[in-house]
Amino acid sequence: MKSRLIALLTAVTLAVTLAACGDSGKEAADKAAAAAKDAQMKAQAAAKDASDKAAAAAKDAAAATSAAATTAADATKDAGAKAADSMAPKDSMAPKK
Repeated sequence: MKSRLIALLTAVTLAVTLAACGDSGKEAADKAAAAAKDAQMKAQAAAKDASDKAAAAAKDAAAATSAAATTAADATKDAGAKAADSMAPKDSMAPKK
C-alpha cells in the first residue's frame, strides 16, 4: 500500500510539474522563435548594407582607376613630346653658312 501511495504521489507531482512547465516551455519557445526571426532580419539588413558599401567602393575604385589611366596617358604623351623635342636638331648644331 505504501509503494502505491508513493507511486500515486509521484505521478501527481510529475503531472503537475509537466503541466506547469508546459506553458512556460511554449512561451520560451515562442520567445526564442521571435528572437531568431529578429536576428535573421538584422543579419539580412547588415548583409545588404555591406553589399551596398562594397558596390560603392567598387564604383569609386573604378573611377580612380580611370582617372589614373588618363593621367598616365597624358604623362606618356608629354614624355613623348619632350623626347621628340630633344632629338630634334638644335640651332647651335646646324651647319653654319
